[in-house]
Amino acid sequence: MKCMMSVDGSNIVRVSDERASELFSEGFRYVSKSLWKEKVRDVNKTTEEKPTKTKSNKMSKSQKRHLRKSTK
Repeated sequence: MKCMMSVDGSNIVRVSDERASELFSEGFRYVSKSLWKEKVRDVNKTTEEKPTKTKSNKMSKSQKRHLRKSTK
């Protein structure tokens, strides 16, 4: 797979190696995959924040047991 950009820079596509050689002869040029990701693939993605887990302050059974033993 290759990433190709038109001469005017308006069209960036990801194509097979065979198709890339055809496009190169038509005037397209090779570009990096990171440019394709930035301009084409990730354009409409929204970044959703995942809710973080809150840490519980509850004591575990073993902590309660040790607490009971130490107070006696």
